Amino acid sequence: MGLALRVSISIWVAIGMNHTQLRWAHVYSNGKVQTNRSMTGNGLICSAFLANIDEHKYASVWIFGKSYNLPPWSVSILPDCENVAFNTARVGAQTSIFTFESGSPSHSSRHKPSLLLPGVHGSYFSGTWWTSKEIFGTWGGESFATQGILEHLNVTKDTSDYLWYTTSVNISDEDVRFWSSKGDLPALKIDQIRDVARVFVNGELAGSQVGHWVSLKQPVQFVQGLNKLTLLSEIVGLQNYGAFLEKDGAGFRGQVKLTGLPNGDIDLTHSVWTYQVGLKGEFSMIYAPEKQACAEWSGMQIDDILSPFTWYKTMFDAPKGTDPVAIYLGSMGKGQAWVNGNLIGRYWSLVAPESGCPTSCNYPGAYSESKCQSNCGMPAQSWYHIPREWLQESDNLLVLFEETGGDPSKISLEVQYTKTICSRISESYYPPLSAWSRLTSGRVLVDTIAPELRLRCDDGHLITKITFASYGTPSGGCQNFSEGKCHASSTLALVSEACVGNNECAISVSNDVFGDPCRRVVKDLAVEAECSPSSATKEPRAEM
Repeated sequence: MGLALRVSISIWVAIGMNHTQLRWAHVYSNGKVQTNRSMTGNGLICSAFLANIDEHKYASVWIFGKSYNLPPWSVSILPDCENVAFNTARVGAQTSIFTFESGSPSHSSRHKPSLLLPGVHGSYFSGTWWTSKEIFGTWGGESFATQGILEHLNVTKDTSDYLWYTTSVNISDEDVRFWSSKGDLPALKIDQIRDVARVFVNGELAGSQVGHWVSLKQPVQFVQGLNKLTLLSEIVGLQNYGAFLEKDGAGFRGQVKLTGLPNGDIDLTHSVWTYQVGLKGEFSMIYAPEKQACAEWSGMQIDDILSPFTWYKTMFDAPKGTDPVAIYLGSMGKGQAWVNGNLIGRYWSLVAPESGCPTSCNYPGAYSESKCQSNCGMPAQSWYHIPREWLQESDNLLVLFEETGGDPSKISLEVQYTKTICSRISESYYPPLSAWSRLTSGRVLVDTIAPELRLRCDDGHLITKITFASYGTPSGGCQNFSEGKCHASSTLALVSEACVGNNECAISVSNDVFGDPCRRVVKDLAVEAECSPSSATKEPRAEM
């Protein structure tokens, strides 16, 4: 989020420098594109965008009497039709890595997360959990019955992510004997489901399927007589772009039938189904402090842990200090969380695929969802932010709705702050936007100054140590930097002098500052630093 925000700010500042003539130059190949086009009339007051739409090749363009090199699939912004202020493929934003501590770091020391177990020293929680079971299927409200399978979104109309479908299936004694003799079970088949489908038989969860319009085949255990078959359709995420997005829909498509019966399959597609939108706890708002009497809460027992479709609640005190507060939900499965009636959001403890993460991130070229991926093989998300504006000093209410089963006793509450910050800037990078100025005539100017590497800690924190600094040809990335064959030995001392003890700092990336450790080689400045609360004792600078 920090990277995207800083990039967006840089783009808008660069665009906003000039509101007069805008010029475009599109490049379609990596060959040199030349134009003798000159700025006429009011040409001294103009801005230009140079776009390379080739997804794989660099391109050079000669325009306005000057040559520009454009990375693949990128746009350069020239506020004065001469100097580049920003290129979308050359990102120089700081990398920030958070750390978690139990309590404000200025008030307590680092230790293991405070688990929400009774009697744990230092825990913010009351030590008591309460549970309430969600009702499967029809629970009242505005339920209705109709023939056939209805499309999910047309029924829920964005009032809930959940839609229940319930029908009855009559099983004869002959059917039961048939299955017993074969040692097999009948199966429910649905041609296509999206996004999550869960199957219940007589109030018991039989199985689930997750996917985007995938088939479902679920063995089911029926008893002789009338059986209640309930399907739950859940929306996880909806398409919000592309052609005919409104036709994608959700829920179930095609036939719904039972197979494996002695007299052939039973088609349930056109049976009478009873529909119920949402969860009873959701519509009763039992996550709100003033609605706690709307549910039957009981003390959590061992059997309630890892129990699906269960509501959990507990009370907790707010951590001291002003640092951001985060809650660890990695021990839970899939559901939603509320604090004092405010929705933190949905959680789903999925693990990312083991492969697909590049060793380095290269921004030039077309964007794809797998570009610059990180944390392969790790949980997609375990920590969730709680705004301090939602918290009171004590007696805060935490409510969870758990769909698949989780262990709330392993939830922890921590404060977080940026502990490690890194940046890497080339001497060929463009000057900082602060170097630009606009004259009263409307023309914009840029000082001829070197690029800058900028570092900044969170508010109330200071840079207390430079753990790595190299001007030359460093390799690796944040928390994995190493010196290259070309390295200016004075880098660490100079960067420490400029940054340690400050909340933020800026260092010019040029030979004028560090000397030239290797002639005729384009050099980078790579820096890694540590931040600490301003009240913390500053660490001594490294000796050179």
